[in-house]
Amino acid sequence: MKHFRKKIIIPLIIFMLFGAAFFLPAQTTVTVESVLFQVSDLLSAFRYNEAIALFDTIPLDIRDNTSFLLLRASILNSAGRHSEAFSIADAINRAEPGNIEAMFVLSAIEGAQGRADRQQALLEGILRLDSNNVEASLELGKLHLRNRSLRNAATNFHRVFTMDPDNYDALIGLGQVFRLSREYEESELFFNRAVELYPNSAEARAERARLYRNGSFLINALDDLDAAYLLAPNNYWVAIDRGTLLLEMNRRRQALEEFERAILINPEESQAYIYTSALKDEFGDLDGAMEDYAILSVLRPDYFYAFEGLGIHLMRHERWEEAMDAFMEAYRRAPDDHYFALLAAISWIRVDRAGPRQFIAQVNTRVERESLAWFMFRLFYDLTSMSHAGESDMAARLDRETNPVLKARMLFYMAQYYEIRNTINLANRYYLMVYEMDTRVRAIPEWRYIEWILRSRNLIPN
Repeated sequence: MKHFRKKIIIPLIIFMLFGAAFFLPAQTTVTVESVLFQVSDLLSAFRYNEAIALFDTIPLDIRDNTSFLLLRASILNSAGRHSEAFSIADAINRAEPGNIEAMFVLSAIEGAQGRADRQQALLEGILRLDSNNVEASLELGKLHLRNRSLRNAATNFHRVFTMDPDNYDALIGLGQVFRLSREYEESELFFNRAVELYPNSAEARAERARLYRNGSFLINALDDLDAAYLLAPNNYWVAIDRGTLLLEMNRRRQALEEFERAILINPEESQAYIYTSALKDEFGDLDGAMEDYAILSVLRPDYFYAFEGLGIHLMRHERWEEAMDAFMEAYRRAPDDHYFALLAAISWIRVDRAGPRQFIAQVNTRVERESLAWFMFRLFYDLTSMSHAGESDMAARLDRETNPVLKARMLFYMAQYYEIRNTINLANRYYLMVYEMDTRVRAIPEWRYIEWILRSRNLIPN
C-alpha cells in the first residue's frame, strides 16, 4: 500500500510524455523515449534517486515544460523529497489553474505526507472539473477506504464501476468495501469477477483470501494465497498473509518458513520479524529469536515488545547493562506497564546494587498501593540497601495469590530476587513453581527464560 500513489501518478505522466515526445524532432524523440523508458524501469524498481539523475540528463530546453516538470515532481515525491516536489507542482497549479495533472501530483504529495484532508480536497477539486475522471474517483475511493469511510469509498468506486464494469481497481475496491462491511456474498461477487477478468493478478487472489479467512473458509483462503504466491513469489505481503493464515491453521513450522521467506524478500520491513522472533522462541531457537528481536527494535522502535523480548534474551546471556537499556526503552514507550520498569531495575541491580533505588521509588508511586506488584517493588527497593526484611511477607502473599498469570510473573521476580542474593536453591524453587503451573501461564514473556534456565541447570528434561 505504501507505493500506491506512485503506481498511479507516475505511469500516467510517463504515458503522457511518450505522447508528447512524438511531436519532437525525430532524433530528439529517440533520445528522449530511450531515457523515459529507462526512467520508467527505475521507478518500477523504486530506485527513485537514480531515476531523478537519469531524468536530469534530458536537455533542459526539452524538460522545461509542464509535463516534464510534473514528472520530475512526481519522482521527487516518490524519493521522499516532498518540499522540492511541492514547489514545482504548486507553481504549475498557480500558473495554470485547473491543470488536472498538477492537481494529481499535488494530491500525491499531500498524501505522502499524511495530509489526508488536503489530498481529499484536491481530488474532489479534480472531480468538480471532470466528474467522470476515473483516476480521481479511484484515488478518492482508496483514501476513504483507508479512513474506514466505507459509504464514501463505495460511492467513488461505484462511479467508476458504472462507467467501466471491468475496471480492476473498482472491482477490488468494492470487494474490500463489502468485506469490511461484513457483506460477504456481495464482496465475493466482486472479487470473483476480478479473479476471472485478471487471472494473473496476485492481489485479486490475496484480497479474496482475506474474505474467505474472515468467513473461516481457511482452506479456500490458503488455495488463493498459494495461487498468489505462484503469481508473485516476491510479494512481501502475500508471504505475510500466508504466514499468518498458516498460524491460524496451527501449521506453525510452515508459518515460520513463510515469514522467513518474507524477510528474504524485504529484510528492511518489520512485520515478519514480529512473528519470526516469537516462533523461534517457541521452537527453542533462542539466539535466532534474540537476533530478530534486535532487528525489530531497530526497524520498529515504537513496538515496545521487541525491546522486552530482546531484554529477556540479554538477561539469559547475563548482559545486564544492555538488558537494562532494552527494558528502559520498553518502559519509556509504555510507561503504564510497570513490569518493564521492574525488569529494568532487576538488570540494573546486577550492574550496580544501589543504582536503581531512586528509580524504583519513583515507579512505585504509580503502582496501585498495596497491590502484589507494589510489594514486589518494595522488596527490590529494600534489596538496593542490602535489606531483606520483606522476604517472608512477600512469600506469604505469593502463596495467597489466586490469579495464575500474575502469580507466575511474581514468582519469576521472586526467583530473580534470590538469584541476586546468590541463593540459587531458592531461585530454582520459584522457577519450578512457575514451570509446574497451569499451561496458560506459558504465555508470559518471562516463560522462555524460566524454561531455559531450568534446562541449563538440568532441573527439567532437554
